[in-house]
Amino acid sequence: MYRKYKSAELVKPSGLDLKDRLVGVQRVTKVTKGGRAFGFSAIVVVGDEAGVVGQGLGKSKDVASAIAKGIEDAKKNLVRIPLKGKTIPHEQKGKYAGARVNIIPAAPGTGVIAGGAVRTVLEAVGVHDVLSKSQGSSNPHNVVKATFDALLQLRDANAIARDRGISLEQVFNA
Repeated sequence: MYRKYKSAELVKPSGLDLKDRLVGVQRVTKVTKGGRAFGFSAIVVVGDEAGVVGQGLGKSKDVASAIAKGIEDAKKNLVRIPLKGKTIPHEQKGKYAGARVNIIPAAPGTGVIAGGAVRTVLEAVGVHDVLSKSQGSSNPHNVVKATFDALLQLRDANAIARDRGISLEQVFNA
């Protein structure tokens, strides 16, 4: 799922204290010859609030099992996000389908200035000071994936120095 991101570091869920957060539950309807069949889909984000986060989708005939399936799916898609203290290393834009998300680092004490699905993802990562703007589609599925797109593009100074083959001092003084 995260193959297009060079810096995406996949994480195993064992040994982590993961907290799950429900982004949204939708009732879906399948119209058949015998009438309407109702089901539920749940978007779930899990994270350890220290830089590891994953998202998943669960579908079932009842809400509880849809959420449980979403949590299991999210645990299979855990990635490590580089943080700089309690914020992010740099400004980043992410997009998925019609949703666009812009996340901006903020000064200590600012808090998480984000709404809905973006806030849920950023809190699960463990970011405490960040500004964000969601544009375009407000569909929670797409907003969560756009937020992950932005987070997976983040790189810390050590990774940039390693990729360029230069020292850490040259990154800042060049």
